[in-house]
Amino acid sequence: MTIGVAILGSTGSIGQSTLDVVSRHPDRFHIAALTARNSVDIIYEQCIQFSPKTVAMSDAASAEELDGRLRNAGFDIEVLDGEQGIMSIACGPAESIVNGIVGAAGLQPVITAAKAGKRQLIANKEPLVMLGDYIVQLAREHGSVLLPVDSEHNAIFQCLPRTGTFEKEGSPRITGEMGVRKILLTGSGGPLRTIDLDKMPEVTPEQAIAHPNWEMGKKISVDSATMMNKALELIEVCRLFGVSHRQVEIVIHPQSIIHSMVEYLDGSVIAQMGMPDMRIPIANALGWPERIESGVDAPVFSQLSDFDFGRPDPVRFPSLRLAREVAERGGTAPTVMNAANEIAVDAFLNRRIRFDELVQMVETALENVSIDDRVDLERSLKADSEARTFCQAMLQERKTTAHSV
Repeated sequence: MTIGVAILGSTGSIGQSTLDVVSRHPDRFHIAALTARNSVDIIYEQCIQFSPKTVAMSDAASAEELDGRLRNAGFDIEVLDGEQGIMSIACGPAESIVNGIVGAAGLQPVITAAKAGKRQLIANKEPLVMLGDYIVQLAREHGSVLLPVDSEHNAIFQCLPRTGTFEKEGSPRITGEMGVRKILLTGSGGPLRTIDLDKMPEVTPEQAIAHPNWEMGKKISVDSATMMNKALELIEVCRLFGVSHRQVEIVIHPQSIIHSMVEYLDGSVIAQMGMPDMRIPIANALGWPERIESGVDAPVFSQLSDFDFGRPDPVRFPSLRLAREVAERGGTAPTVMNAANEIAVDAFLNRRIRFDELVQMVETALENVSIDDRVDLERSLKADSEARTFCQAMLQERKTTAHSV
């Protein structure tokens, strides 16, 4: 009997990479369900190839169009729509849930799947940033297992010793007996690592999304350019592995071959290495605790250039300072940071703000939106809404001011 896999966000880069890995193991996995927002053409082709029992589209009109096309082609596939449709798949019959929905929109599906006791492959960092401790506790209570797919977190997971408490804990928590001194979280530095600082205001969306190593969506690519992705990952590391931000060091590694490292008390450092291809961490999480084929070749070290490592420039990447302040502050501060960043990135991609104003908007939101020291789902959602409202008001004020000048 094969394992049923549901992919939330199947038309994005994570979803398509997951489908590629699954297609290599027809004797081991089958696609039980797929979800997307409104990419009808892509998900239609996925349905033809993988024949899921259920699909869900966030957009109702897209769901209706997909349903009609599938019926005309003779496919008996249930098509759901809206948030409720996605929730139904998150707690449906599939044994493994791959959550590749970008942004805070992925929060509710993670919670739903945790309550349903699912094995979850977490590819989106925002739910754990917003409500990590709550989600880990839910997983522990309901027998859900959280497996990191984000390349850096999966690398850390692979560098940790295996323990018999993993399933009981719900996520790969670091304990004292493991002898871990610190985590070295690597990052490429993105496409703007060496650009002159005085040219930052002139950076275009096209420049910001042109990542030198990874093929990613626009939002994640912009986050890489500001290193806000590493800022969010820092908080995610703390929540997922149960460590302080003081135990996490961020290291610039432009080649993206070492995906993260764990330093131990005896001076040993264990690193996870591989080509910059998301199929590797996806295959690791899908097959865990076994190793399975990903479709990616290992690095040929005789053909690699020297490895470079460095400290991130705090002037170039103020998001990293902000992340440590937010991690120290706790409460709903991470939720505010994430929500403000989502609005800021969207505004930048639509040319409403400059590149150098991205992190400024996030910091302004953190200074003005009320932060609650207590964290639960209701408070997190409230903070998310208030941060988005504040940032939208900032953008509207800029627009009004510009028109009046």
